[in-house]
Amino acid sequence: LFSTLIVRSTSPVFARTHTDVKPVVQLKAFLLASKSLTADFKQVAINEAGHPTQTSFGVFYLQRPGKFRWNYLKPFKQEIVSNAGKVWFYDTDLEQVTVKKVDESLGSIPALLLSGDVSLEDNYTMEDQGVDGDMQWTKLTPKSQDSSFKYVLIGFNKQTLAGMELSDNFGQLTRIYFSNVLLNPPLKPTLFDFVAPKGVDVFGD
Repeated sequence: LFSTLIVRSTSPVFARTHTDVKPVVQLKAFLLASKSLTADFKQVAINEAGHPTQTSFGVFYLQRPGKFRWNYLKPFKQEIVSNAGKVWFYDTDLEQVTVKKVDESLGSIPALLLSGDVSLEDNYTMEDQGVDGDMQWTKLTPKSQDSSFKYVLIGFNKQTLAGMELSDNFGQLTRIYFSNVLLNPPLKPTLFDFVAPKGVDVFGD
């Protein structure tokens, strides 16, 4: 995954193919078919010089429309939960919860684009980016000039969600590698409820 992707200040260009399903079509089909999803993830933050600054591991849960949970397990425990138009960021070490509206959180959570809370066609230009290794890529570019990020890449491997990359306006890249993806598993609704633990500081809505 991302084995041949070179860090650039602009979006990478991948090899084209005429035999595979177009990535944009694949993305739309995936969003229609995926009512729920679970996956392990590895997230890598990369600075503007192209150097990794932090690598995190955890588990991702998605329930469309509008619900997801990121459980960061290593190196630090964190929870990000989206439900009912809001996103809760819980840092266990800092004992702090920050609450934001969904549209205020897009620049920091690429998975919001998969949640169904955001209309992709209304808000983003979607382009086929071709193939990199075994993966097919779609590029989403915000139509609004006020967006906090430049683009998001969404990658599939054999119709399975496999990776995402977000580039913000400060030259930072966030790459997410998905593994052990399970499509449409039964998930308990309470998985996406968030109640701030006693004693933690809560900021925001």
